[in-house]
Amino acid sequence: MTGLVQQACLVAKDAAFNLRDFLENSSNMAFIAVQDCEKELDRAERKIDDGITHAITQVTEVEARELLACLKFIIDLERIGDLTWSVTQRLQRLTPKILRDDRRDLIAMADILERMLEVVHKGFVNRDLESANWILKTDSQIDQVCRAVFQRHLESKSKERRRDYSTNLLLMAQAFERAGDHAKNLGEELVHLVEGRSVRHEPKRSRGSRARQEA
Repeated sequence: MTGLVQQACLVAKDAAFNLRDFLENSSNMAFIAVQDCEKELDRAERKIDDGITHAITQVTEVEARELLACLKFIIDLERIGDLTWSVTQRLQRLTPKILRDDRRDLIAMADILERMLEVVHKGFVNRDLESANWILKTDSQIDQVCRAVFQRHLESKSKERRRDYSTNLLLMAQAFERAGDHAKNLGEELVHLVEGRSVRHEPKRSRGSRARQEA
């Protein structure tokens, strides 16, 4: 199952890569690739979900913790696949075509997400705490870009941005922000896998101090 999760990390990264390509080039191949990634992540989640109940009864406590981590990982990875596919579909239907500043910000979020997923894969393969800390710190970059998109569309009175256009842009930015949250969940689960402790409910200030100390 760890092999399935490792592959799923790469598939989710490919989804973000191809979504960025679709934003940049409107490539039909990129559109199809994001859809294929979403389907592959669905299959991986079903395979792990079907097999984990039996597998977890056949292993040691340490191995059981790793299997549970695999289950948590695939849930977040599958959700990232859903979110990248929803953005891709919305982009294809968008009328009028996306404006330059909006395209720039969505590409930036896709790029950050792709890098986070690349580091997730590295961290999972190597059981690397430094990778986990980087992921936890990097999620805020997607949040910042998302806030910039919301501010621009909610405060702008430009006639270039119709209400339905702005609504679609805000939904896409929100989907990226949620995908970043799922990537952050993967970083938190990686800490739990490596160190056996949960950081999910730690105060943000304490978590940030710990990450700086370990970096």
